[in-house]
Amino acid sequence: QVQLVESGGGLVQAGGSLRLSCAAAGRVLDIDEMGWYRQTPGKQRELVGNKIGDDTPHYADSVKGRFTISRDFAKPFLYLQMNNLKPEDTADYYCNLKQWNSGAPQDYWGRGTQVTVSS
Repeated sequence: QVQLVESGGGLVQAGGSLRLSCAAAGRVLDIDEMGWYRQTPGKQRELVGNKIGDDTPHYADSVKGRFTISRDFAKPFLYLQMNNLKPEDTADYYCNLKQWNSGAPQDYWGRGTQVTVSS
Protein backbone atom coordinates (compact mmCIF):
# COMPACT_ATOMS: atom_id res chain seq x y z
CA GLN A 1 0.00 0.00 0.00
CA VAL A 2 1.04 3.55 -0.69
CA GLN A 3 -0.19 6.76 0.90
CA LEU A 4 0.16 10.14 -0.77
CA VAL A 5 -0.40 13.53 0.86
CA GLU A 6 -0.29 16.76 -1.10
CA SER A 7 0.43 20.21 0.29
CA GLY A 8 1.34 23.68 -0.89
CA GLY A 9 -1.81 24.81 -2.64
CA GLY A 10 -3.32 28.22 -2.14
CA LEU A 11 -4.36 31.49 -3.69
CA VAL A 12 -1.91 33.35 -5.89
CA GLN A 13 -2.10 36.17 -8.39
CA ALA A 14 -1.52 35.58 -12.07
CA GLY A 15 2.20 35.55 -12.80
CA GLY A 16 3.02 34.23 -9.36
CA SER A 17 4.50 30.92 -8.25
CA LEU A 18 3.59 28.02 -6.02
CA ARG A 19 5.37 24.83 -5.08
CA LEU A 20 3.32 21.73 -4.43
CA SER A 21 4.68 18.83 -2.45
CA CYS A 22 3.58 15.20 -2.34
CA ALA A 23 4.73 13.09 0.55
CA ALA A 24 4.73 9.40 -0.23
CA ALA A 25 4.72 6.63 2.35
CA GLY A 26 4.55 2.88 2.19
CA ARG A 27 5.95 0.59 -0.45
CA VAL A 28 7.40 3.23 -2.79
CA LEU A 29 10.04 2.16 -5.27
CA ASP A 30 12.50 4.45 -7.03
CA ILE A 31 11.35 3.07 -10.39
CA ASP A 32 7.71 3.92 -9.77
CA GLU A 33 6.01 6.44 -12.00
CA MET A 34 4.89 9.53 -10.12
CA GLY A 35 3.02 12.48 -11.47
CA TRP A 36 0.68 15.39 -10.98
CA TYR A 37 -2.84 15.65 -12.31
CA ARG A 38 -5.40 18.40 -12.02
CA GLN A 39 -9.14 18.64 -12.20
CA THR A 40 -11.75 21.37 -12.39
CA PRO A 41 -15.47 20.90 -11.74
CA GLY A 42 -17.24 19.14 -14.56
CA LYS A 43 -14.06 18.15 -16.31
CA GLN A 44 -11.96 15.02 -16.42
CA ARG A 45 -8.78 14.81 -14.46
CA GLU A 46 -5.87 15.69 -16.74
CA LEU A 47 -2.20 14.94 -16.60
CA VAL A 48 0.04 17.87 -15.72
CA GLY A 49 3.28 15.94 -15.85
CA ASN A 50 4.91 12.75 -14.73
CA LYS A 51 8.27 11.20 -14.08
CA ILE A 52 9.26 7.54 -14.28
CA GLY A 53 12.03 6.79 -11.86
CA ASP A 54 14.86 9.18 -12.56
CA ASP A 55 13.94 9.73 -16.20
CA THR A 56 13.30 13.14 -17.71
CA PRO A 57 9.81 14.37 -16.77
CA HIS A 58 7.07 14.73 -19.33
CA TYR A 59 4.67 17.68 -19.28
CA ALA A 60 1.37 18.65 -20.77
CA ASP A 61 1.76 21.25 -23.50
CA SER A 62 -0.22 23.74 -21.45
CA VAL A 63 2.41 23.83 -18.69
CA LYS A 64 5.67 23.29 -20.58
CA GLY A 65 8.23 25.91 -19.74
CA ARG A 66 6.31 27.01 -16.63
CA PHE A 67 6.04 23.91 -14.43
CA THR A 68 8.84 21.67 -13.21
CA ILE A 69 8.54 18.25 -11.59
CA SER A 70 11.25 16.97 -9.33
CA ARG A 71 11.57 14.04 -7.02
CA ASP A 72 13.44 13.42 -3.82
CA PHE A 73 14.01 9.68 -3.66
CA ALA A 74 15.34 9.77 -0.13
CA LYS A 75 12.21 11.12 1.55
CA PRO A 76 10.39 10.19 -0.84
CA PHE A 77 8.71 13.36 -2.09
CA LEU A 78 7.45 14.60 -5.42
CA TYR A 79 7.38 18.33 -6.13
CA LEU A 80 5.66 20.54 -8.65
CA GLN A 81 7.17 23.99 -9.07
CA MET A 82 4.65 26.20 -10.82
CA ASN A 83 5.83 29.52 -12.22
CA ASN A 84 4.07 32.20 -14.23
CA LEU A 85 0.71 30.88 -13.11
CA LYS A 86 -2.36 31.68 -15.15
CA PRO A 87 -6.03 31.76 -14.14
CA GLU A 88 -6.58 28.65 -16.27
CA ASP A 89 -4.23 26.77 -13.95
CA THR A 90 -6.88 27.00 -11.24
CA ALA A 91 -7.78 23.45 -10.25
CA ASP A 92 -7.47 20.77 -7.64
CA TYR A 93 -4.07 19.17 -8.02
CA TYR A 94 -3.54 15.49 -7.28
CA CYS A 95 -0.44 13.44 -6.78
CA ASN A 96 -0.36 10.03 -8.45
CA LEU A 97 1.88 7.02 -8.08
CA LYS A 98 1.65 4.16 -10.51
CA GLN A 99 3.06 0.70 -9.90
CA TRP A 100 3.00 -2.23 -12.25
CA ASN A 101 2.20 -5.71 -10.99
CA SER A 102 2.21 -8.57 -13.49
CA GLY A 103 1.59 -6.13 -16.32
CA ALA A 104 -1.36 -4.44 -14.65
CA PRO A 105 -1.15 -0.84 -13.33
CA GLN A 106 -2.04 0.01 -9.76
CA ASP A 107 -2.82 3.68 -9.21
CA TYR A 108 -2.58 5.51 -5.92
CA TRP A 109 -3.94 9.01 -5.39
CA GLY A 110 -3.69 11.70 -2.80
CA ARG A 111 -6.69 13.75 -1.69
CA GLY A 112 -5.59 16.79 -3.62
CA THR A 113 -4.65 20.37 -2.92
CA GLN A 114 -6.46 23.38 -4.31
CA VAL A 115 -4.75 26.00 -6.43
CA THR A 116 -6.53 29.23 -7.25
CA VAL A 117 -4.98 31.80 -9.57
CA SER A 118 -6.61 35.21 -9.61
CA SER A 119 -6.42 37.51 -12.61
